[in-house]
Amino acid sequence: MSAPKVIQLRQVLSEKFPRLRIRAGEESSIAHETFPKALPQTEDLLENRLSRGALNEIVASGRSSGSATFIREIIRCAAARHQLIGLADGCDSFDVTQVDAADLTRLLWVRCPDAGRVLKAADLLLRDGNLPLVILDLKLNPETQLRQISPTTWYRFQRLVETTSALCLVVTPRPMIAAAKTRINLESDFSLGDLQRDSSELLEEMKMEVAKTHHFSAAADQRIA
Repeated sequence: MSAPKVIQLRQVLSEKFPRLRIRAGEESSIAHETFPKALPQTEDLLENRLSRGALNEIVASGRSSGSATFIREIIRCAAARHQLIGLADGCDSFDVTQVDAADLTRLLWVRCPDAGRVLKAADLLLRDGNLPLVILDLKLNPETQLRQISPTTWYRFQRLVETTSALCLVVTPRPMIAAAKTRINLESDFSLGDLQRDSSELLEEMKMEVAKTHHFSAAADQRIA
């Protein structure tokens, strides 16, 4: 992604989302630690399990299923590959203190107050077409907001991402994206005490199940359009 395009995208996002954070320096009052680089299981997910040019749904139905740790590790791995990442944060819950400061410099973090704003941010991020990784975090959004999302929205996003090689991850509290090519269930049940442990340990113990591989149908796409 060229520098002018990055600057242009940041300007558009900054205008529409005043609470956008795009540089680690904007959180300069926070002390950051140095974290280990991506683990082998994360590399396997990115290379073999998750689908590029498609929607991937990460279902985290449990209260402590490890979705926050999962998101941080995916960001860490992408940053290690010198990729830019777009994160639409549905409840402003992303904890920057748990991410290396150098990785944050590659993150376009859009802090959204509700699910509706997440969808608007996603539209901009996916239409840009230059971000290798786009993450939409709806895990903590209330059910009343999630029910307002039309199923056709996901088919529209699928059409946007399929023209690129981008990896789009949508983290949800329940299965809700029929257009997803891949669905992975996070099935861990960590305790509050586990949150004090090293992220690498939690990742090694994290339980994941690939629940669905969907071959997107052009005919179905035309019926939705």
